[in-house]
Amino acid sequence: MTDAVSARMKQRLAGAMEVLGRHGLLLLTLAAGLIPALLLALAAGGVYEAVVEEDGVAGLDQPVLDAAITLRSPGVDTAVTWLTNLGGTIGLPVLAAAAVLALCRWQRSWTPLILTASAAAGSLLLTVAGKALVGRSRPPLSDAVPPYEHSASFPSGHSLNSVVVIGTLAYLLVLYLNTRRSRFLTVLAGVVFVLAIGLSRVYLGHHWLTDVLVAWILGLAWLAILITVHQLLHARRLRSLPAG
Repeated sequence: MTDAVSARMKQRLAGAMEVLGRHGLLLLTLAAGLIPALLLALAAGGVYEAVVEEDGVAGLDQPVLDAAITLRSPGVDTAVTWLTNLGGTIGLPVLAAAAVLALCRWQRSWTPLILTASAAAGSLLLTVAGKALVGRSRPPLSDAVPPYEHSASFPSGHSLNSVVVIGTLAYLLVLYLNTRRSRFLTVLAGVVFVLAIGLSRVYLGHHWLTDVLVAWILGLAWLAILITVHQLLHARRLRSLPAG
């Protein structure tokens, strides 16, 4: 290798290191968000394939529904129906609107409104597209608790929307909380709510287990992308501020 070639390689390497130094945080943020999103998308594809082929994890659908039926009673059915309505087309928007209003007032910013609206729009699009693409039937009405639902089953809209909307709200709240305990409790409350909504759909016989699983996975993937974009924009804004 000649000295001239070696010098050019060193110069290019130095230039690459300089770029990485300037944009390292942005690149790490991008990787931290998009890699999990890609893995989750692959996992969702695996569940979809299992549903289409009627094997793999889809083999749990009927046994899990049968087990849920054995747990039912009039009182529990009423309580779970009330719970599942919190993640529905009326309950979740009302909860989200109240939370967004509070966050906007607290943070003195429109960011919570913009981010949550974007999250909800993407979640709705994923739900509608998934139902149209797969067209899967819900469990038999004889195995369901009224009021009955008749739209396509895959994915569960309640579950997907809950992951995305509640996840976005929890993320926005965690950004402004000062203690590790408060941040942990916020995330824990969000996880419990999302799990409860998803499991309520199976308990009531409104969805198969795999409808809920793929909804959770798709919701987490979309949430990862949203958080990544927000972090990148935030980092870019900080970089544009004058020093000192």
